[in-house]
Amino acid sequence: MKITAPSTSTPPHPAGTDATVRDRILEAAFAAFMQHGYAATSTLEIATRARVSKRELYALVGNKQAMLVACITERARRLQVPPDLPLPRERDTLEQVLFSFGSQLVREISDPAVIGVFRLAIAEAVHAPEVARALDAIGRETSRSAVRDIMIRAQASGLLDGRPTELADQFGALLLGDLMISLLLGVARRPSPREIRQRARDATAAFLQLHPPPEHAAGRVARGEFRPLEPRVPLTG
Repeated sequence: MKITAPSTSTPPHPAGTDATVRDRILEAAFAAFMQHGYAATSTLEIATRARVSKRELYALVGNKQAMLVACITERARRLQVPPDLPLPRERDTLEQVLFSFGSQLVREISDPAVIGVFRLAIAEAVHAPEVARALDAIGRETSRSAVRDIMIRAQASGLLDGRPTELADQFGALLLGDLMISLLLGVARRPSPREIRQRARDATAAFLQLHPPPEHAAGRVARGEFRPLEPRVPLTG
């Protein structure tokens, strides 16, 4: 069946604000990307789904790649540190911050729409690598940056030692484990709210046990209870 482009003279949708129309365009773009893949989706199909003219589509969002970036950015906003999280000035507060943000991270990352974006990036890795690049630069980096920010704040309060990036990666590994790959493969269901809270609680407890307060860690080293890891020596060819 031939798809006819919407007329550019008369708006094919009810009157609405630019923000409302833009949201509708992004919803249509995301649905089309999920159904047909990024490479096979045309701007004409997105305009038809959104009931807008191509002129409006380009004016409010941009080209197809701009729509992809906007779709990912909208979802990445949910992976930022909430502004109302308290500054971790003591261990109890740090525990609460890690638990709260960990719960949010698992809840958002396990959302079927987010899993769909990752599947799209994998499916289009050869024909449209810009999908994976956008997802990594906007989506994944948002969550990594958020956890790093928590670690930096904790260090500033004297609660942790170590490199913020490595601390963030370690907490992320404890929190997610192989959950993401299992969800991508469809061999695991999305965790329930209770399971999400338990996962965040366990990851937080394990992380804080691995990283006692700096003064306690120094005392344990002095007593010979454990030795800190030696710095890695870069391998040379």
